[in-house]
Amino acid sequence: MPNRLRLALTLIAVALAALPARAFETAATAAWVYDMTTGTVLMDKNADQPLPPASMSKLMTINMLFEALKDGRVTMDTPFAVSSRAKAMGGSTMFLQETDRPTVNDLIHGMIVNSGNDACVVVAEGLAGTEEAFARQMTERARALGMTASVFANASGWPDPNHRMSMRDLGILARRLIQDFPEYYPIFAETEYNYKNRAPDNRFNRNPLLTLGIGADGLKTGHTSEAGYGLVGSAKQGNRRIIFAITGLPSDRARAEEAERIVGWAFRQFSEKTIARAGVRVAEAEVHMGATPTVGLVPAEDIRMLVPALVQESLTAEVVYNGPLIAPVRRGAPVAELIVHSPDLPDRRVPLVAETDVGKAGFLGRLTTAAGALYARYIGAPAS
Repeated sequence: MPNRLRLALTLIAVALAALPARAFETAATAAWVYDMTTGTVLMDKNADQPLPPASMSKLMTINMLFEALKDGRVTMDTPFAVSSRAKAMGGSTMFLQETDRPTVNDLIHGMIVNSGNDACVVVAEGLAGTEEAFARQMTERARALGMTASVFANASGWPDPNHRMSMRDLGILARRLIQDFPEYYPIFAETEYNYKNRAPDNRFNRNPLLTLGIGADGLKTGHTSEAGYGLVGSAKQGNRRIIFAITGLPSDRARAEEAERIVGWAFRQFSEKTIARAGVRVAEAEVHMGATPTVGLVPAEDIRMLVPALVQESLTAEVVYNGPLIAPVRRGAPVAELIVHSPDLPDRRVPLVAETDVGKAGFLGRLTTAAGALYARYIGAPAS
């Protein structure tokens, strides 16, 4: 059975003039908030429910085009043809004409800033031949990326009963766009784009957070009558970055207010703390037939995690290992796990490694250990 050693980790709580983290309730019908710096899920409200994503699903079309850029299948200057189907797309548009040959750079801006449905169809047909084939590729790629609730019927998020994403999937996709495509991600922060001066009334980015000075730099809004108003957003303050996906708000104003409220809560209600230092012993594990009876357990690197700012309770933790360990034990070998429990947040699990080498005991040591085990089993055990 696993050995469990309970520890107490004491941190100084930082008082902030705001509600405790546990009191936050979002008006969104579904939401997922994630601290990218520490890998901590801060909020999960119906986050795995497949819902109509509206234009937020354009992030998957953008991802597919970014992957084509990374693979060398296209460059930023590659021109794409505009079909009559793409030109005829309603809703948000970058006003493409069939005689146009927009470049990949144009189309990326058109999808991100203008939320152009026409641009999405052009990309789909340019990469896969047809929008239907592209939608199937999107669904397959989403599965490979761990987006298990996503099914795509088109490239733009146009209403379709078979077009669905979860807020968690949108968050996973946002994290990928930020991490894997740093050369293109800054485009999400651009506030204006006007292809050939055709869209004076549709040239502004719909993301309401970009001009608020709160570190917001992406990603995508969405709205249909079925989905309501939604937003996949990200903001960076100091060393921390958060990602969130919300949907089901009743108006663009409500979406803007809720998004700003989530950003403020995520940064002000949680503080990042170092709870253990690399190489500093946090516990000991028994070693069977070893030159020493125990070995220190240490983290291989500093352990930092988020702590709710107004929580007065100390963090608690336990060390779990299958023991006693069998000699020899090599320094740096992962032999245990530290599980840290923080109120209102998921447990944090961190591997612990052996602090030093522990060789096998000599003959006399092994004999002494064996004799002690026999004594405990046959003589020292209480009578039944």
